[in-house]
Amino acid sequence: EVMCMLTQTIQLWEDRDDARVQCYILHNSPEFQTGVKRPAVIICPGGAYLGTSDREAEPVALRFAAAGYHAFVLRYTTYYKEWVKDFQNPPPANPRSVFPQPLLDLAQTVALVRRHAEEWHIDPDRIAVAGFSAGGHLAASLGVHWHEAFLQERLGADNDQFKPSALILGYPLLDYLFMHEDSLNSGDPFKRGLFGLAAQAVFGTPEPNEEQLRQRSPVLHVSSHTPPVFMWHTAEDGLVSAHNSLVFASALAKQGIPYELHIFTSGEHGLSLADETTADMPSQINPEAAAWFQLALNWLKKQWK
Repeated sequence: EVMCMLTQTIQLWEDRDDARVQCYILHNSPEFQTGVKRPAVIICPGGAYLGTSDREAEPVALRFAAAGYHAFVLRYTTYYKEWVKDFQNPPPANPRSVFPQPLLDLAQTVALVRRHAEEWHIDPDRIAVAGFSAGGHLAASLGVHWHEAFLQERLGADNDQFKPSALILGYPLLDYLFMHEDSLNSGDPFKRGLFGLAAQAVFGTPEPNEEQLRQRSPVLHVSSHTPPVFMWHTAEDGLVSAHNSLVFASALAKQGIPYELHIFTSGEHGLSLADETTADMPSQINPEAAAWFQLALNWLKKQWK
């Protein structure tokens, strides 16, 4: 019998199937590195909390797997149950997407991976959470809130079970106050419409108030508990401004949290791996920005020495 990677999908909650984890667990070969506990990464694809993008899911997991990571893709609770290409005729909406549900999904996933650490040969102290765009907001939200009592109360586990060892954030949304203002001032009807719909998904209203925007802005909740962070963005991002990563880096600096930040000059929003692997159109191929992946791996190695 030839052994290979274990791929399986795990339903996160017994009573519903719209939140699930896709697992890519490397085979423990008797031939090399036998019994070695490897690092793990949990990937949160983007999609404005309306869906989770395939472009930021399996291809990213396989890239991490090739680098020796056990990889997991979290399909967290979103406003639509499938990817929407036609906003004129969207599928029925899912009211469960309102926060903190996606945050509970992610905390539950980190705890799940830790619980299986022995069985899956995972080092429980090296569990990174990587997120893109809205998934970056979700990853950062866990990074700043993992130690809070409400997670322990809702999920019935110790807060330590939810702690990410490091965060990898690609073009993340981290400052909702700025994003709200930015969308209101935008002359782009697509951007305004998308923000309203995404706000409906996250806040339960297209017009969140200042208190809601503050509560959901990770940049305002950075503390000494926040894990180390690697961030990358492009200066040309017209949808989620690089401002988000800059202010987050500044908040981390004030708290003395280790971080690395790369802002690439060119490139649109949503580049994912920025090469042929994840490109849907030529503009999503960007060799300069594609360097982010190796930079992130190097950074993780240093963090975990």
